[in-house]
Order: sequence, then C-alpha cells, then structure tokens
Amino acid sequence: MTPPRQSLIERKTNETDIKLSLSIDGSGKALMRTGVPFMDHMLTLFTVHGFFDLNIEATGDLEIDAHHTVEDVGICLGQAFKRSLDNFSAINRYGHCTLPMDEALAKVTVDFSNRPLLYYNVVECDQKVGTFDTALVQEFLRAFSLHAGMTLHVEVPYGQNTHHILEAIFKALGRTLDQATAVHAKLEGPLSSKGSL
Repeated sequence: MTPPRQSLIERKTNETDIKLSLSIDGSGKALMRTGVPFMDHMLTLFTVHGFFDLNIEATGDLEIDAHHTVEDVGICLGQAFKRSLDNFSAINRYGHCTLPMDEALAKVTVDFSNRPLLYYNVVECDQKVGTFDTALVQEFLRAFSLHAGMTLHVEVPYGQNTHHILEAIFKALGRTLDQATAVHAKLEGPLSSKGSL
C-alpha cells in the first residue's frame, strides 16, 4: 500500500501568510482563497485537470499589488509537491501536455529532475486580465518550479485572447503534473541511471 502523497505547508512573512494543503492522489477538489480572484480561477483549473486536491488560504499585502501573494503561493505549492513526492521516488518523472483553449495552444513539459529551471516562451499577452497583472503568471511558475525541483517548459506559440492563453497554460500544467507524478509500477527509487536525483 502506497503511503498518502500529501503535505501541509505554512509560510508567514511580513508580506504574506499562507496555509496550503495538497494531496497528489486526489479527485480535483479545489478550495482557493488567495485574495486574488483570477489566480484562484487558474489554480482551480490546475487542480481539477490534474486530479489533485488543493486547499489554499492566503492573505497578503494586496494594497500594494498581488505580486508577493502570487509568488509566495508558487513557493508554497512547489514545496508541497517536493515534500509529497519523497525525493521523486517511483514516479514517471516526465510529463507533457499540448492543450487547446479555443484559438490558443499551450505546450507544457516537466521533468522532476531536482534541477529547477523555468523556460517560458509565451505569445504576447495583454498586461491585464481584469485587474490581474498577467506578468505574475511567469513569476508564479518560476517560484513553483524552483521550489518543486522541476525543470518546467511552458510554451504558447499562438493565441489571441489573454484569458484563453493563461487558462490553457494552467490546464496543461495540471495534466502534465498528473502524468509526471503518477506512480510507475516498475520503479522503487527515482528514475535515474545515477540512482539518485
């Protein structure tokens, strides 16, 4: 019987206060209260399409802007994945998804390599969706990949509607991580010729 792959992360700074719980082997239950409605929407899509269970409660200095909250949620989510995956033992390690959202197409590829890196090549977007600063998506993904220990490539070669572009990214990210974190029956430790990541 595989032990539950889940974790609870709490992070408190002078800028944010975050409590995040993650179950990798969930069913897509999402409860987001970050104070940033568009980010709540994107994280819900990520959770539902990744079949995770994710609960986030965050307060931050939104009177300044959403930057610290969005980035710190990325940090906590990355830490939650890394802790839940126990040194990346017995997982597929790699995942990839190409996902359409109407006229936009997102390609997301991941390697739980313990060598964090974000490659972000996305068609030009509007600076805002409602009140949300779209540049924060890249900041979120950078923090997430760094603290999860994953190499993450995010590409959107074309798209016109910024909401569609970002929605495609988060849906594809969920599906990619569902694939990469799936337990591989032939593995006991990490998938590596070195025997360690």
